[in-house]
Amino acid sequence: MNSSLKEYTESLRGRRVAVIGIGVSNTPLIRKLLESGVDVLACDRRQRSDFGGLIEELEEKGLRTALGLDYLDHLDGVDVIFRTPGMRPDLPQLARAVGAGAELTSEMEAFMALCPCRTIAVTGSDGKTTTTTIIAGLLKAAGYRVFVGGNIGHPLLCEVDDIRPDDMVVLELSSFQLLTMRQSPNIAVVTNVSPNHLDVHKDMEEYIAAKRNILAWQEPGNRVILNADNEITAAFAREARGEVTLFSRTQQLEGGVCLKNGVVTDGGRPILPADEIKLPGLHNLENYMAAIAAVDAMVPTEVIREYARTFGGVEHRIELVRELDGVRYYNDSIASSPTRTVAGLRSFRQKVILIAGGYDKHLDYTVIGPEIVEHVKALVLAGATAPKIKAAVLEAAGCDAGALPIVECADLKTAVDEARKLARPGDVVILSPASASFDQFRNFMERGDTFKRFVNELD
Repeated sequence: MNSSLKEYTESLRGRRVAVIGIGVSNTPLIRKLLESGVDVLACDRRQRSDFGGLIEELEEKGLRTALGLDYLDHLDGVDVIFRTPGMRPDLPQLARAVGAGAELTSEMEAFMALCPCRTIAVTGSDGKTTTTTIIAGLLKAAGYRVFVGGNIGHPLLCEVDDIRPDDMVVLELSSFQLLTMRQSPNIAVVTNVSPNHLDVHKDMEEYIAAKRNILAWQEPGNRVILNADNEITAAFAREARGEVTLFSRTQQLEGGVCLKNGVVTDGGRPILPADEIKLPGLHNLENYMAAIAAVDAMVPTEVIREYARTFGGVEHRIELVRELDGVRYYNDSIASSPTRTVAGLRSFRQKVILIAGGYDKHLDYTVIGPEIVEHVKALVLAGATAPKIKAAVLEAAGCDAGALPIVECADLKTAVDEARKLARPGDVVILSPASASFDQFRNFMERGDTFKRFVNELD
């Protein structure tokens, strides 16, 4: 499309528009639509009192609302629906509206259609945010004007007219956002794919298909970056329409990004000694490989090396909270799946005290049992998945129940206190839940912030 935002919003005038979810990504959109004279119905499960006066402010500008448990039952006669990223597009109310002629879209889909510059988008089960942040940081360090959005940064649709053709946009895209996407980025990056979000997706096949959709709409001349060490992502190469670049931590690649004699190479060219990367863990080495492949020919080697030496990571991702009485406390609240926690455990050369457990996304925890046996000296559990994690550990080969303390707690505060009792000088305590946060927290950020507060209150 690549028309202006003004032209796009004017095209919606005279049409009835519904925006599902009055949250971070959609509130700026609602404001812009109202300013443009569009008839907007905002639908949200929450009550009026939950918005702190925002609803009244927007209603003064012409907003109509549908709030409460029946918020999706008011879509009759709507012409365009902007769904919130985490909402399934095939909910009965949405399907009924689409069947009656409504167009289903999202803030991100509209932005992709309007964006005037090159786009790089990152998806995957693990490493999305760190890889996205590294790519954006490398481009900025190389002198590009960079806009970051999707799951991180802020909504970009309302800024699209400020973006110039020679700028760069870097996006983190979730499987939920990709489900209905009908446009692909110029450069698509898939870090890995492993079971996740199976409480929302119908099955693993649908989850994989959503991730694959990031490259499904590419054109010749576009590029896709894939993890050769992950069987699922490597298979995506067969369906790529653009140029494929593979990265691998374990294999020697002719034309891709791989590790040779301790140095990350790109097409055989030495780029970055692995031991210069400030971020700990093999998974972060892979994140850098994906990022290096994405910025190929755009960022000089020395810029990459300097950035890697200094970049300390993203909040809630193996984030050092404090050291107390010789014990280091780390916040890895982003680890909402077993594979993510496994990566965190492997980042340390010593056995750690692990705090885990949370909301159940119906994942298989078998994989985490042997890893805990190998990398954990004491296990502290809380949340709905605690029994699953405990069972996976006790059933793992080599588990000595007498040698591995397992403490079950009612909440995170108690878990932190128990970990403190178990820790000795030189130990590492890490919150890496292997589970979502929704049993006790709104999101992983709130969980991580709460953990940090509890740790900082220790004396």
